[in-house]
Amino acid sequence: MVVHGSVQGVFFRDSCRREAESRGVAGWVSNRRDGAVEAVFEGDPDAVGALVDWCARGPRGADVESVDDRSEEPEGLSGFRIR
Repeated sequence: MVVHGSVQGVFFRDSCRREAESRGVAGWVSNRRDGAVEAVFEGDPDAVGALVDWCARGPRGADVESVDDRSEEPEGLSGFRIR
């Protein structure tokens, strides 16, 4: 998924990592050069859905304008990393 808006410099990546770990979701999150945040999530569909919903709001200080999400084949990721 890609999260657009004022989402860099507001601890979005670290907050996302904590949210993912608390839900048992694997994957990664990274800042993009265009100012957006990109993330990949794998895990229980309900947990992933809750994390996608969280990303639409973001942490305090974030101003999420839009979210582009799509499904892909799982890669078999384990753990959650900030890139």
